[in-house]
Amino acid sequence: MNPESIEFLKHLIDKISPSGYEKEATEYWKSRTKEFTDKISCDVHGNCIGVLNPEGKPTIMLAGHIDEIGYMVKYIDEDGFIYFVTIGGIDLHLVPGQRVWIKNRAGKRITGVIGKKPAHLLEETEKKQIATIDQLCIDIGTNSEEETRKLVEIGDVAVPAVAFERLNDDIAIARGFDDRAGAFVVSETLRRLSETRTKASVYGVATVQEEIGLRGAKTSAYGISPDIGIAIDVTFATDYPQMEKKKAGDIKIGGGPVIARGPNMTHDITDRLIEVAKENNIPYQIEAIPRGTGTDANVIQLTKAGVATGLVSIPLRYMHTPVELLSLTDLDNVSKLLAAFISRVSS
Repeated sequence: MNPESIEFLKHLIDKISPSGYEKEATEYWKSRTKEFTDKISCDVHGNCIGVLNPEGKPTIMLAGHIDEIGYMVKYIDEDGFIYFVTIGGIDLHLVPGQRVWIKNRAGKRITGVIGKKPAHLLEETEKKQIATIDQLCIDIGTNSEEETRKLVEIGDVAVPAVAFERLNDDIAIARGFDDRAGAFVVSETLRRLSETRTKASVYGVATVQEEIGLRGAKTSAYGISPDIGIAIDVTFATDYPQMEKKKAGDIKIGGGPVIARGPNMTHDITDRLIEVAKENNIPYQIEAIPRGTGTDANVIQLTKAGVATGLVSIPLRYMHTPVELLSLTDLDNVSKLLAAFISRVSS
């Protein structure tokens, strides 16, 4: 992967973008993606859409959601402590002890910590329990409700204070790879296609509000009305302890793009993705999903009278934790596969 792409990914991950509050990330995505698209815009819902060859045929939509899970400020007590609710699927096992960034209405980041009673003071029954959301609060170092409210308002959002970091040349960790990695791939695929051009009309979408119901993909797919729609998301890597391959399949970090098979995916699209991977010597893996996938592919397929749909995923360890882990080579190969697929479809 080229250095410019790595820098784009790093800064994209740094943006705070819980569902419904994606603008910081979409504006950054737009500022880079507009350099190699024919037109780009954000719709009323907040989806950001870059287009190559708008008059071409067929119309192909790529969707990677740019929102992440997070927290929302619900209540501030008289001592200045902040109580919160979750946005999306948060694992409460991992919440106590986190540092967080709260983004206030002015756009400023406020650092806080989610505190917890010390282990020394826990009753035996408490040691065996997971803290409930109402037992947790954020401490930003203030001493009163008035002092806190000068910095934070009800409805402000927060995320774990974890940035992009490389463990080695290929492996990176961060919060929010689910699914800004997919949004990154959409931008990268548009960049690759801009260098060769294509007969197809390609709509690359950074979709919003996936984590709370696939909402952005539903509205953007309705507006675009594509002939073919491909969602790019993350999927569970199963190559580490405690993962059950008999239930979740055999998916490896570094094993290449994961092509999904099942009723949510059009068989012809799946077959062509596999053929293209073989023709271009791109390693790939297969995931069996016997129902709706819970990704943007689910609503894209059901748009209007139906859309020919595919799903290509990035293997990810530790999903929905502050330390999601992936392979940069896998990311690169997903965009290579999609660019080659689109070039073949439109040739």
